[in-house]
Amino acid sequence: MRHLSYVAVLAGCLIAALWLEPVLRVNVFRRWRRLLLTLLPVAAVFVLWDLAAIAAGHWSFDPAQTTGIVFPGGLPLDEVLFFLVVPVCAVLGFEAVRAVLGRPAGDE
Repeated sequence: MRHLSYVAVLAGCLIAALWLEPVLRVNVFRRWRRLLLTLLPVAAVFVLWDLAAIAAGHWSFDPAQTTGIVFPGGLPLDEVLFFLVVPVCAVLGFEAVRAVLGRPAGDE
């Protein structure tokens, strides 16, 4: 079960943030294009950064705590999911605070 540790942490993050979408009606997933434009550049930069760090021997992942699915370059699926899940949770949190305070984000 330890091999699912990383995925379990990511699932916990999602569980902690996903309720914001329906309860506070933040509409993050309804505006999926906007979300993708936010996530993809960030994920791409950090995937490249991780690949460079792995290649240089500066960064590694404990195979006992990851799913074992590894992309070329040594990047585990769990890490790629991290670059998607954590920003989604951050955007949900930002939009929730904005909704509660009734403040615009400047893009309306």
